[in-house]
Amino acid sequence: MFLDVTELALQKARIRKSYAPGTLDFHSSEFRQVEPLEVRATAELLDNQIRIYGNLHTRVEMTCARCLDTVVEEISRDFDLYYRPATSLPREDEEARLNLDDTQIAFFEGDGLFLADVLAEQVNLALPMKAICSSDCRGLCPHCGANLNSEDCRCEKSGSDTRMAPLARLKQDWFKKQ
Repeated sequence: MFLDVTELALQKARIRKSYAPGTLDFHSSEFRQVEPLEVRATAELLDNQIRIYGNLHTRVEMTCARCLDTVVEEISRDFDLYYRPATSLPREDEEARLNLDDTQIAFFEGDGLFLADVLAEQVNLALPMKAICSSDCRGLCPHCGANLNSEDCRCEKSGSDTRMAPLARLKQDWFKKQ
């Protein structure tokens, strides 16, 4: 759906749309949309800026950062976004001073912008930095690669690290003196 500035100048656009998995390009291979993305929003033109506000909801499939199992994350986000025309940016040879409100504004080129691009950006921003399948996930064994949540490690258990031997001797000597 294209949000055209000339149409928004005449009336608000009420958006109620569903995007099936695979229809939006998230520009990432780190997750996969597994449920339709439901969006309810309103787009309007305010002071030559496009304002889009509403909420979205979907579920995505990611990989656990500890054990590499599949994790399904629920994404639900409210948004209130402003887009200015790129022509309002200062020229390259001009110095610009930004205030705090200017850091919350994005820019569009041409006659408007695509809603799909806005939604893909919002989903990417809502994702966790690292997906974890559960708070007590034990991860993978660093030596044999066994998933410690579902199986025991097959590695030999060594009593101590040889690099720690001098400290172990120092500890034994200290206890002997006590």
